[in-house]
Amino acid sequence: MCGICGELRLDGSAPELADIDRMLRRLERRGPDHEGSFSDGPVALGHRRLAIIDLSERANQPMVDSELGLVLVFNGTIYNYPELREELRGKGYHFFSSGDSEVILKAWHAWGERCVERLHGMFAFAVWDEKGQRLFLARDRLGIKPLYYSLDGGRLLFASNTQALLAAGGVDTSIDPVALHHQFTLHGVVPAPRTILRGVRKLPPAHTLTVAADGRTERRRYWRLAATRTERPLSEPEWIERIHDDLREAVERRKRIADVPVGVLLSGGLDSSLLVALLAEAGVEDLLTFSVGFEDTPEEKGSEFEFSDQVVERYGTRHHKLHIPNAGVLQRLPEAVRQMAEPMFGQDAVAFYLLAEQVSQHVRVVQSGQGADEVFGGYFWYPRMAAEREGPEVERFARHYFDRDHEEFLQMVAAPWRGADHTRELVAELLAEPGADTFMDRVFRLDVTTLIVDDPVKRVDNMTMAWGLEARVPFLDQQLVEHAARMPPELKLASGGKHVLKAIARGRIPDAVIDRPKGYFPVPALKFVRGEFLAFMRDILDSRACRERGLYDRAYVERLLAEPDRHHTRIQGNKLWHLAALELWLQLNVEGG
Repeated sequence: MCGICGELRLDGSAPELADIDRMLRRLERRGPDHEGSFSDGPVALGHRRLAIIDLSERANQPMVDSELGLVLVFNGTIYNYPELREELRGKGYHFFSSGDSEVILKAWHAWGERCVERLHGMFAFAVWDEKGQRLFLARDRLGIKPLYYSLDGGRLLFASNTQALLAAGGVDTSIDPVALHHQFTLHGVVPAPRTILRGVRKLPPAHTLTVAADGRTERRRYWRLAATRTERPLSEPEWIERIHDDLREAVERRKRIADVPVGVLLSGGLDSSLLVALLAEAGVEDLLTFSVGFEDTPEEKGSEFEFSDQVVERYGTRHHKLHIPNAGVLQRLPEAVRQMAEPMFGQDAVAFYLLAEQVSQHVRVVQSGQGADEVFGGYFWYPRMAAEREGPEVERFARHYFDRDHEEFLQMVAAPWRGADHTRELVAELLAEPGADTFMDRVFRLDVTTLIVDDPVKRVDNMTMAWGLEARVPFLDQQLVEHAARMPPELKLASGGKHVLKAIARGRIPDAVIDRPKGYFPVPALKFVRGEFLAFMRDILDSRACRERGLYDRAYVERLLAEPDRHHTRIQGNKLWHLAALELWLQLNVEGG
């Protein structure tokens, strides 16, 4: 896991290496072990390394293969690289390192841009083809690894985060009005290729982008998730067995493909607890587990220790428990926001940030349960959507998911930002894509391929990599996701959701953990806003920068400030925090970056 960046000049000139140096400084926390750069003619590449596979200097990057005329910068992990390595050896390729990075180089030479179809894992990488004078960018199927870029006609910039792109200078940082609508409708999610900034784009999951030195570009999608049932229907026991086999293999691969120890982020919920059980069954001894908790409020508990403790007791893990008072959350909140590649509204981002700080002192790799709710139907709004029988599908989705109706968005923003209902149009378009049998199949596909990418997945990547910690997500294993997409929705939603995972977990983890209501890393102070947190948000929204930016209608802001803990979205986010979070991100990462 690493941080990557680069520049390709499209006018024949050479990049300014000082730009690459500035970009690398903004990626340092993603890769504390080594810094490298490469330049040749119109291209310059940079890399910050977090050493996890092949810890030797031979695996440092940018990785140059002079014989093939190729240069690579790569962020991620390829879980099937040993098999690909042997296949490439059979084709006559020789290797100078023992990790997965060089496998990508040889695979690109052997199979061209279609090499990505053979890669199983999480990845974002760039290959410079010296002979063809072209730069090839690729991102994994589910967008687990980030890849941002700016293409303005004169040059292409790319990086693992927005901050690195902006450090190069010359990037348009004005607000994208369509992205603004998405941001406040989809719980902080701006689907690719947009971001909140006009000049910053992100490569969509399962896409490649080829840019030639003469300016020719080609973007290609190499994978689609099929949510259809074309094969012989499976019985419930057969589905349970198939998913169990897939998950067991996903967990095992994410343990095996590392030359350093692997731990688990243990929330106390079903998903992470099941990972602990499967790792124990795989023979992992002295497994390191980590949990975080916060102060309670009258409305909500701030920790799930009572559940994580039961899992720790059953499997005898070496457990680390972190309890953070509200004063600590407030003090560190701006620090966490500064590490966000894009503004995030999920209240548990700061939880992951503070937990990752502690975890990074013990291990470099953790497994985490992100993706299970989206893949297997764990959220409370899914059954409500499934019960809907009337109206257009986008309406059935919006009634239970959209943070704000378009009418409220128009009240929230100042007059210059009022426009069309962009998010409803986009969601309707995505739901209408072929390749899914039923409405709920389409909902799950939308969540897995679009929404999850820019909420839990991005959140975990940003907050863990800020501490040089690699998070691996077995529930987003390609084969597991592909099989689960073909599972009948009613089977996913049985037993209150995640029926198949609950069946696998039964007998492996305590029933109290399996049968409890859906939980998460709660941070009640960002949901029920009062006291110092209210004063903090008031200062942000009353600041000169916020007023001069003119995004928000002041009457709407004052209404939320008057009753800050009473205005929540359909999926229980705090609306005041949403406004403050975007403004704080802009102040810290755009004006103050």
